[in-house]
Amino acid sequence: MRGSNAVKFFSILVIIGILTWIAAYGSILGVEIPGVRDIRTGIDIQGGVDARLYAVTKDNSKPKAEDLDAARIIIGKRLDSKNIFDRVITVDKDKGYVLVQIPHKKGEAFDPQRSIEEIGKTALLTFQEVDESKKDSNGYLPTGKIILEGSDVKEASAEVDGENGGYCVALTLTSEGGKKFSEATGRLIGKPIAIFMDNDLISAPNVQTQISGNSARITLGGTASNEQRDEAKNLAGLIKSGSLPFKLEARQVNNISPTLGSNALKVSIEAFIVALILICLFMIFYYRLPGLIASIALILHTVMELLALSWTNIIVTLPGIAGLILTVGMAVDANVIIFERIKDELKNGKTLRAAIDVGFKRAFSAVLDSNITTLISAVVLWKFGSGPIQSFAYTLGIGVVLSFLTAVTASRIMLQSIQDLEVAKHHWLYGVSMRGGKANG
Repeated sequence: MRGSNAVKFFSILVIIGILTWIAAYGSILGVEIPGVRDIRTGIDIQGGVDARLYAVTKDNSKPKAEDLDAARIIIGKRLDSKNIFDRVITVDKDKGYVLVQIPHKKGEAFDPQRSIEEIGKTALLTFQEVDESKKDSNGYLPTGKIILEGSDVKEASAEVDGENGGYCVALTLTSEGGKKFSEATGRLIGKPIAIFMDNDLISAPNVQTQISGNSARITLGGTASNEQRDEAKNLAGLIKSGSLPFKLEARQVNNISPTLGSNALKVSIEAFIVALILICLFMIFYYRLPGLIASIALILHTVMELLALSWTNIIVTLPGIAGLILTVGMAVDANVIIFERIKDELKNGKTLRAAIDVGFKRAFSAVLDSNITTLISAVVLWKFGSGPIQSFAYTLGIGVVLSFLTAVTASRIMLQSIQDLEVAKHHWLYGVSMRGGKANG
């Protein structure tokens, strides 16, 4: 084995060892790093908290149904920002409360009352001037140059835009809000005004003309569609939630038991371990030396995915664990395609070095296509699913990306690193029987 190849091979082994240690123990060299024990599980596995958030109005009147719907939207948005996708949010319009169920946070003393009160606070809505030179990946940043606040908006509703087609959000402002908005839109024609919810950008429409009076519209443009209608309703709900005439008070906060429990988690983990072992044994038995390399890469893939779940604080449900197990099987698909191609090239008389190079190159397009189609499915499930479906989509998506990297990159580096070893040149080690038993490098 050449010096540079030896360094590459053992570097991968060292990386696997370090990541495995972090995953198992949650620290390295005294530095705390989230590991497998910090993965947060869903209500179905660990249980959670159940609370009713009652609307408290100034005159003790019953809240409007649309106001409760707006509260439900903003609570969902806050939970999304915390990567808490395993939740239940429903509205009882007759009794005037929002029912919220969220999972416990693993490894911490859980204070249900404080957690519910945090997500139940009325959102802060602001319309702000923006600095067009300052943006992040999500768009404009808050500048503190506030034009309107939530209290300046009396009403927001989704409507069909009769002039431009599509949908728009119609706003009704207070008299003071109308004056402030008229002055600002007169100064900012052709420039955006950003709408922030708790400093999170939700929209940034451009000012087309000065708006006088107490009415304004946010035009979405385009052709009317169900998707655009839903976007308009969601934006209207977010704007309304910033001007709710009540605060939400957490009452009847209770712990809830897991629907499936730790036994289901234990069985799933055992199934995962058994699947991993069986896959590795099959790969080693059938593909021999490349199968051993693939098994090492598969361990790297598994450890990296577990750490990804821990570091992103994604809620993992049982469907999410199913997605993890599924990606373990899918992770070797790429290796199977590549190794079969290498065997074919060896049978056609190519040298080992050429067979490995050609095998990876010619199998690349098939591996890429299969990974992209699966990744598209994961994205669709993430976009249109909710709760446990999103957990499954996340583990599936991250698993597909990692399987591509480990199969195409890590496996190739390790296989190319050992091809110069005399013992590694025997064709039998690659599942091919040839006279002489080995080939020239």
